[in-house]
Amino acid sequence: MSEDLTVGRTADLVGVSVRTLHHWDAIGLARPSGRTWSGYRVYSDEDVGRLHRVLVYRELGFPLAEIGKLLDDPEVDARSHLRRQRSELVDRIDRLQTMVSSVDRMLEATRTGIQLSPAQQVEIFGAGWRPEWIDEAESRWGDTPHWAQYAERTATLTPDDWNQIATTTKQLDDDLTAALRSGLAANSSEANALAERHRALLTTYFDCTHSMHVCIARSYTDDPRYVEHYDKIAPGLSTWLRDSIFSNAATHGIDPTSAVWE
Repeated sequence: MSEDLTVGRTADLVGVSVRTLHHWDAIGLARPSGRTWSGYRVYSDEDVGRLHRVLVYRELGFPLAEIGKLLDDPEVDARSHLRRQRSELVDRIDRLQTMVSSVDRMLEATRTGIQLSPAQQVEIFGAGWRPEWIDEAESRWGDTPHWAQYAERTATLTPDDWNQIATTTKQLDDDLTAALRSGLAANSSEANALAERHRALLTTYFDCTHSMHVCIARSYTDDPRYVEHYDKIAPGLSTWLRDSIFSNAATHGIDPTSAVWE
């Protein structure tokens, strides 16, 4: 450093606030030793070096009062102490890197249910399944608490669990198809019971309220992909399922025309 530094420039250099420097000055922990011709306090190279040592000790968890004693103790060997500090920092870095690796694995596990490969997903959910739908869903809802629920719950599911869910889904689709083909009214109590089974299946992944169920059901006729999916099972099923969900929600006090995601 070719010149003494003002408080503001020193704060920028060492990465703390001006208020912090003023506090450390006031308690005698790290004081600027020089002054400008106009009377402003300035930090020398040695002052900045002391600040860096304060930061190292603080990072290691030492209280400020103890840091001051360590820095001012003439019996302390500065070089050996710095070597010990470095060793402790390296150990901390190793622990943090291990923690980061663990978090990365947890994130991957909670992203898609890591125990299923894309090939297994297609095998279990059928040829119409697209693994990239998970990425699309995450991009839309990844910051919501409901996605966090989905991520937590699916991360623990085994392939056998997924097979059971697929079997339950297939049985529900068959029962929905039978109800539609029999001419069952979408607002009947039997249709409402099927809609409630549909909501319970969604609750496998996140807590799906009747209001949220209505919001999802709207996409069954608004989103061409859902229309194609359900009408491929049985022509007209997308509309019938939506109407049965609307009817079931109404019996639970939810107005389908004004339902919101809550």
